[in-house]
Amino acid sequence: MSRNSRVFACTPDDVFAVLADGWLFPSWVVGASRMREVAETWPRVGSHLHHSFGVWPVLIDDETEVLAYDPPRHILLRAKGWPMGEAQVDIQVRPHPDGAVVRIQEEAVAGPGSLIPTALLDLGLQLRNEETLHRLAYLAEGRAARPTDETTAEDEGVGE
Repeated sequence: MSRNSRVFACTPDDVFAVLADGWLFPSWVVGASRMREVAETWPRVGSHLHHSFGVWPVLIDDETEVLAYDPPRHILLRAKGWPMGEAQVDIQVRPHPDGAVVRIQEEAVAGPGSLIPTALLDLGLQLRNEETLHRLAYLAEGRAARPTDETTAEDEGVGE
């Protein structure tokens, strides 16, 4: 199981404001390229996002379902990405003195992806989810009511 975490310069509520907007999904999930439909009930348990992944003209339509939802602390998703298979994605958010710490855990649970040796699969997921958290931080921090000099982008040397 791949695990990544990052401290965000915003509140857990700011993070969940992004997660609750299904139309933003391709903005923070690496590999997702467009949204086709967001259930009116999103992000309640059992609701779905209908998205595509890949790069045009090779796009695959799939969906993600909410398995658990406890804002502003936890969301558990079942992401389908056939022909690779399905993954369970667990996002946990906790208060932190500097804002919020966000942890994402992902593991393949069905299909060919679940047959890849864990160490090899986790390496790829680790890199992808590092960028996923990077993108989620930009969105959550950007929506937060904070001065622009209080973002984690500063830690990465952006704007120098």
